[in-house]
Amino acid sequence: MSDPRPDRPVVPPGWPAPVRPPGTPDWERSASGWLLDQCPPEYRGHPVIVRHPLLLAWLAGHHAAAQADGVRRALAAARADLAAAVPAPALAQLLEALEAERVRLLAVRRAVDLLEEALRGHRYVPRL
Repeated sequence: MSDPRPDRPVVPPGWPAPVRPPGTPDWERSASGWLLDQCPPEYRGHPVIVRHPLLLAWLAGHHAAAQADGVRRALAAARADLAAAVPAPALAQLLEALEAERVRLLAVRRAVDLLEEALRGHRYVPRL
């Protein structure tokens, strides 16, 4: 069945739910709020970052990539570094938590990339 609102803006898969579609009122403000939530709280104290959504998206992308790298390195080292120091069930739970965080960060990175593209003026066109 077709959408009864054909003029409704369409966003790509992976677009963060709290962010309004590009071209709608206050979409950049909603994007900035979401992006700031993905970054260290100290970023809010730098007016240039808060004032320019594209700069914020660019920084958020680097921050998400660094977090993902940290999680990847922790996953690779956890058994060797911690097996003798913590109970096996705790280590298994840590590995599960790190894997879940890895998946979350992949989604964050995808969403940040989509926002950066939109802030650069690219518009999503769905494929049939």
